[in-house]
Amino acid sequence: MRSIRSISLALSVALFSNLPMTALANSVSASDLAKIEIQGLKDAGASRLQEMVAQPVSASAREVKYSKAWVDSQPKAEGSAEFRCLAEALYFEARGESVKGQFAVAEVIMNRVESARFPGTLCGVINQGTGRKYQCQFTYTCDGQKEVVNEPRAWARVAKVARAVIDGSAPKLTDGATHYHTTAVNPKWARVYTKTARIGVHLFYRHTWKTASK
Repeated sequence: MRSIRSISLALSVALFSNLPMTALANSVSASDLAKIEIQGLKDAGASRLQEMVAQPVSASAREVKYSKAWVDSQPKAEGSAEFRCLAEALYFEARGESVKGQFAVAEVIMNRVESARFPGTLCGVINQGTGRKYQCQFTYTCDGQKEVVNEPRAWARVAKVARAVIDGSAPKLTDGATHYHTTAVNPKWARVYTKTARIGVHLFYRHTWKTASK
């Protein structure tokens, strides 16, 4: 925390910011500076002083850390229907994954939203193909089973992951991936797409674009 002395000095400099430093040093005695500092503190008021001594959150403190402890330390996550769609997708698709894996799955969904090949909203991407059994993009939306959130702690965590990804707080992990699958399966499309990452039990891919010359 900044000391009162440093605050008062800052106020003194602010008061004389339009004067050259040499002029300030030659024209103001130590006792005069003390009087200026005291008056400056009085003029600033309690609320302004509180703002000055409150330290801003450092960049490192805002960095995402891929641990349950970091996720649990974040404030309760809330949001719109789009936020809930992403949180639900993470819950039903990746709640058993590592925190990093959950961020990666969320990133894939966001990458799809930004791609012209998919719907332009989170709910649109997640529910694409829903209604046609096993022809949807995310199996939980078309497997015929009712989606019930019965693990409150897991829900709270994935909701915080969803919030961080929507807010743009999370660094990129998948190098533009728009697809993923678990290591337990080997879908045909994985043979022609470019693998970009492996995180936890998921492999990540993006489309392999071909130019006219190839």
